[in-house]
Amino acid sequence: MRLQKLHHVVIGATAALFVGARLVPGNGTAEPVSAAASAIVHPTASASYVVAAVAPKAAPAANTVAGATRTAIGALAPSVKRLSADRALEDAFRSYFAFKAANPSQIKKPFLYFVDYGLPSTEPRGYVFDMEKLELVEGPFTVAHGRGSSGARDGVPTRFSNAHGSAATSLGLYLAQETYGFSGKASGRFYTSIGLRLKGLSEGFNDNARGRGVVAHGAPYVSAGRAGRSEGCPALEEFRARRLLPKLANGGMVFLFAPEQQWIERDQWVARRIVSDSTQITG
Repeated sequence: MRLQKLHHVVIGATAALFVGARLVPGNGTAEPVSAAASAIVHPTASASYVVAAVAPKAAPAANTVAGATRTAIGALAPSVKRLSADRALEDAFRSYFAFKAANPSQIKKPFLYFVDYGLPSTEPRGYVFDMEKLELVEGPFTVAHGRGSSGARDGVPTRFSNAHGSAATSLGLYLAQETYGFSGKASGRFYTSIGLRLKGLSEGFNDNARGRGVVAHGAPYVSAGRAGRSEGCPALEEFRARRLLPKLANGGMVFLFAPEQQWIERDQWVARRIVSDSTQITG
């Protein structure tokens, strides 16, 4: 008797759906309601497909800037040892996803190199994340800041600049471009390493990076225990640079953070003035 009643309910629901079904003009295919009726008739169709077909929903939160940011924080925050400010990861991830939403064709690699310059140079403050798999690739590790950002050899940088000749670190979001043979001088000696050119995307804060020669590169003055000062480059240990910078090259991203209020309030990616949190992420 129960089976018979269930049969009548299914048939009735199917009939009601077919009555409301229409064809899409010009192509002769059924609209979602009709497709849902077909799914009910055939027992192989999944229940989730039927629900989605009858009542289409907006894109899941994970496909928006805000949703993707929350998901990334939940997955990656446990891998981060310490931050100088609670908002550091949120600002980095939101900026990454906002830029990706606005410029999907430019993000050709899923990797993000993140540095928290609110921490001292003697403390590991760099990470590389896989933003597609939401996995930690490497970190934390020591990263240099510009000598123009700090008067002391060690410590926390307090001055950030986009100006030529400042030798200071520039905060904000960068697009990783090509690698090249880097050469520099440390302790009176010349050295060579791998370099990664950076395009600054935070207008007024780091968009002079390419012209200033601010790049990511390996340096002998960066060790596991401390990072010396650069000319404004987020330099890292030489062996680590050889391993990580090719991953980032030609389509990865870099985000340099510090709890610097003027930058936080005015950087267009951090302040969310370019892409609303409801924007869907594509690609």
